[in-house]
Amino acid sequence: MQTIWNYIFINGHYLLASSLIKQFETSFIKRDRWKLYLEGLQNTLIVTFLALLLGVAIGAIVSVVRSTYDKNYSEMKRGIGKFLIAVLNFIFKIYLTVIRGTPVVIQIMIIYNIVFPSSNNKVMMAVLAFGINSGAYVAEIFRSGIMSIDGGQSEAGRSLGFNYVQTMMYIIIPQAFKNVLPTLANEFIVLLKETAVCGYVALVDLTRAGDIVRGATYQPFMPLFGVAAVYLIMVMFFTWLIGKLERRLRNDER
Repeated sequence: MQTIWNYIFINGHYLLASSLIKQFETSFIKRDRWKLYLEGLQNTLIVTFLALLLGVAIGAIVSVVRSTYDKNYSEMKRGIGKFLIAVLNFIFKIYLTVIRGTPVVIQIMIIYNIVFPSSNNKVMMAVLAFGINSGAYVAEIFRSGIMSIDGGQSEAGRSLGFNYVQTMMYIIIPQAFKNVLPTLANEFIVLLKETAVCGYVALVDLTRAGDIVRGATYQPFMPLFGVAAVYLIMVMFFTWLIGKLERRLRNDER
């Protein structure tokens, strides 16, 4: 009896391993399907990095205006500068409310189908959509960092002869960036995973590539788990990389 059970156990494991190998070959090797995953991975990384750069640029501008309004508006003299800050702050508050209050998948569909319906550059449409979305969150991250800097830092900058813009660029923003780096890194990780909805506009990203293979092979296990594994590896790698950067920044402060 023990011999029979051993045979069943060994044979069962052999059949399972054989089935997994066959699914792997079908999902990745046959018809060079690995090239589709590679194209999807490339598009995912391009969209993520370019969207992050756009989001940081938008977030920096919005955060400086919002923090300037919160800190200095009541003390500013009447004039075109004060009026402009008030108008920009109002516009940016609407931007933050709308972008953070609506799903990113709706935003990318609006940009692709309504704002630029004649464009065939799906990668740039995705970069624009995710950059605008990320900018709203980065703006609040940066603003919290700027607001956390002691007011004496601004006075020190002015005592050195810096104007307000120079004080922000050379003193406030570098310190704020160090303070918000962990949160900003988390935003990058979130952005990397959010790009999985690019398939809604028919862009072949990593997730869409797995979905195409799944539909062609009728085998959901290997394509979906393979895509999940790639995302997990990327997240772990970038988390490790960001951790090294944080440690280096802390060592530079000593």
